[in-house]
Amino acid sequence: MVEPIDVAVIGAGAIGRTHVDTLARVGGMRLSALVDPSPAVAALAESTGVPCLPDVAALISSGLAQAAIVATPNETHLPVSATLLRAGLPVLLEKPVAESLDSALKLIAVADETGLPVLVGHHRRHNPIVRAAQQAIRSGRIGDLVIASVTCSLAKPESYFDARWRCTPGVGGPLLINLVHEIDLLRHFFGGIVNVQAIASSIRRGFAVEDSAAVCLTFENGGIATLVISDAASGPWAWDLSSGENLARFPAHKTTAHHYAGSRGALSLPDLTLWLPEDEPDWTRALHAEQLPVVHGDPYEAQLAHFADLIRGREMFPHVSLRDATANLIVLDAIREAAARGTRVGVDLSPLQGLSGTTFNNGTIP
Repeated sequence: MVEPIDVAVIGAGAIGRTHVDTLARVGGMRLSALVDPSPAVAALAESTGVPCLPDVAALISSGLAQAAIVATPNETHLPVSATLLRAGLPVLLEKPVAESLDSALKLIAVADETGLPVLVGHHRRHNPIVRAAQQAIRSGRIGDLVIASVTCSLAKPESYFDARWRCTPGVGGPLLINLVHEIDLLRHFFGGIVNVQAIASSIRRGFAVEDSAAVCLTFENGGIATLVISDAASGPWAWDLSSGENLARFPAHKTTAHHYAGSRGALSLPDLTLWLPEDEPDWTRALHAEQLPVVHGDPYEAQLAHFADLIRGREMFPHVSLRDATANLIVLDAIREAAARGTRVGVDLSPLQGLSGTTFNNGTIP
């Protein structure tokens, strides 16, 4: 029988607690420590029967962990993850990969230097819904992407912003915190994004970061997508509020948030409804709806199982690598620049192409 991998969770906020709960359900791994200076976390540690440590240095000195999940504020991702990797601990790093491209590139260099597994926590990639959709799209069921529409309406309560980093420029705002998931899925499904246009507003909350934005993306194959997002708008049209993938935190409304229309048909998510013509596409003829089959599962559990396989050497390539997650960050930087300048901005992935020992394509990579 294989001994469980001892995993420390660093940062016990909302997503950190999701990882704590998931570790309790996943075989082959076990929670060994919590790392968070907040006094409130001590009670959580006591309830789970593990030590609560004040910082990463204490964790490394304790020898309690063989791997770590980093769920700390964005600007700490580089120093925390780099310290863990240099101490010999594989890392599951919550998205976004870092608060800036410079930090992300530095972290890639550390990971290359140590050779240890790093998995970035774009957990949706592990969702059976996403896997079924990707298979349908890549097999040509809807043809080439022509247009896509994504909506993300997230009415966050005022208490959410008690963590001040969430409304601090460079680390907060729904573009970096939430839209990164949508960017990751669109790149995963349809490949490289070549340019972006955007407008952003902070009028609803008055923070130094946006509360709402509208984005237009152009893909390498000529397809275009529009995305609208707000953390001040009430509505069920968001992946988080319709997919049912985290029922402990969010309700699951029976609606859709993603709509992809291609040259041969269309697909909506997360309901996995495929819309196809009887013959050649013709707007005067009815489409028929087909429900794609899926066996539902917890993406957080699947993500942790994949992380364990990376640690044990059963798999060699993370489903979401540091380079792939950094490409998402580059797209987001272009979106923020486009919103600030009021013009179209190209997506430049050359910083990734220049990394030694790296083959990178503008789209899905190993």
